Amino acid sequence: MPAAPKKGPRFGGDAAHHKAILANLASSLIAASPQGIVTTEAKAKALRPVLEKLVTKARDGSVHHHRQVVAFLRDKDMAHKLVAEIAPQYVDRPGGYLRILKLGTRPGDNAPMARIEFV
Repeated sequence: MPAAPKKGPRFGGDAAHHKAILANLASSLIAASPQGIVTTEAKAKALRPVLEKLVTKARDGSVHHHRQVVAFLRDKDMAHKLVAEIAPQYVDRPGGYLRILKLGTRPGDNAPMARIEFV
């Protein structure tokens, strides 16, 4: 699974909070798989490499990789959905399972927003 986040911008105080945010975003995206989710550009850009590695592991379908996906997501239902429904669609694809569409800025705080979805 992904190692501790590198030093630099984090979404929260420490590495554990950063990992929790990424795991929750990944679970949300898997749950809403055909439509995708709307989040800030920074979170979408941070989520893409993490989730692409999870999909690559889930494509294999081995018990070891399934357990690694469950360990990161901390949600057995979403891990099962990723392994059983989403990952088999990308068996012939060498990468690039996600797309980020920029949506403009959020009215309240002018944060750049984006939709991240499976290709």
